[in-house]
Amino acid sequence: MPPPPSALTASAAASSFLRSLPPPNLPAHATLRPNPSLRRSAGHSRVVARASASGAAGAEAETVFFDGGAHYGDLAANLVLGLTLLWLPLTLASVSRALLLRYRFTSRRVTVISGLSGDDRTDFPYSSVREVVVVPRFIGEWGDIVITLKDGTKVDLRSVPRFREVADYCRKMAAAEGGLVAR
Repeated sequence: MPPPPSALTASAAASSFLRSLPPPNLPAHATLRPNPSLRRSAGHSRVVARASASGAAGAEAETVFFDGGAHYGDLAANLVLGLTLLWLPLTLASVSRALLLRYRFTSRRVTVISGLSGDDRTDFPYSSVREVVVVPRFIGEWGDIVITLKDGTKVDLRSVPRFREVADYCRKMAAAEGGLVAR
């Protein structure tokens, strides 16, 4: 049995195939210009699409309902409690949440952005939401939101400010798209 092709030979074969494709047939007067509806996000190699009024029919602009990180009260309470060595691991987790985590709820999707440079990004549409559960923290000032997706995945959003409003908005959007399971 022959050995499997290495990644180097596979990428070489793919690049030779792509180089062998003929250029598209363009009229002589056509020039290639960048698409104004696409933009690169600053510092990242991803391309972010922007909805425009002249775009596809029925496409409405994506509006942001909530965009923010963990509640500042969670960080403050954990820093005070971190003076005891017993609470120190929870304090470090709170600091990392405050520095590295952002939540964005828009009219189309839920986005969780994490990591030092924000490259670790998770998006899911409201149509994939099966259940939304809230857990209040510190006398209800902030809370956790647990979103269960249709495939059984649980997304845990910790220390969300205005968590009741955000959870209600998520439930409303999921019900509008037919994703939320009625109980």
